[in-house]
Amino acid sequence: MDFDYTVRHSDRARRVRVTVDAARGVEVVLPRRAGNREATAAVAELRPWIERRVAELERNQAAIAARGDTLPYLDESLRLVPQRGRTRAHRSGNELLVPDGDARPAIERWYRRAARKEIALRLDGATAALGRPYRSLTIRAQRTRWASCSPSGAMSFNWRLLLAPEPVLDYVVWHEVCHLQVMDHSARFWALLARYCPDYKERSRWLRRHGATLVI
Repeated sequence: MDFDYTVRHSDRARRVRVTVDAARGVEVVLPRRAGNREATAAVAELRPWIERRVAELERNQAAIAARGDTLPYLDESLRLVPQRGRTRAHRSGNELLVPDGDARPAIERWYRRAARKEIALRLDGATAALGRPYRSLTIRAQRTRWASCSPSGAMSFNWRLLLAPEPVLDYVVWHEVCHLQVMDHSARFWALLARYCPDYKERSRWLRRHGATLVI
């Protein structure tokens, strides 16, 4: 596979780093004093990994393009219907009525509101089953984290989880709820998670493989 890459020098970089993402493509970050030969060597050494990541990005981009004028909502598909003069997104059956033009801000706000309802419902049920209450729920838009649970019981979830299949959202909720009892990722934690979500490995694998497609 042939691919282009860019080289960027950084005062903060302490070693050569290679990243592959949709925004920047293949990028090699070098310490300020490093020469471009080090970038060439890093790309040669990491070529199999880079090729896998590039292929994965291409598959993800194809999956996003294949949605057309629809967006996933858990196990459903909503057709986007632009309407002139509309400022807020509103669901009507299997349609999501959105502003004409760039509707992404309105769509994100709608998903955030929906995420609070969907996740709160699941959190209430899971914490009641475990017998461990949570303190608060925050809906965020983190780039790299899907959810978190603080030692005080403050829960945070990424609204983009509503773009995933329902079992994946259920898994993430249970993962964080189990942290109310076991804060680390010890064998005790995974045993507890397996008790309430027996196929958590499959759901976690789906999220790692397809998480990059959970965008609007």
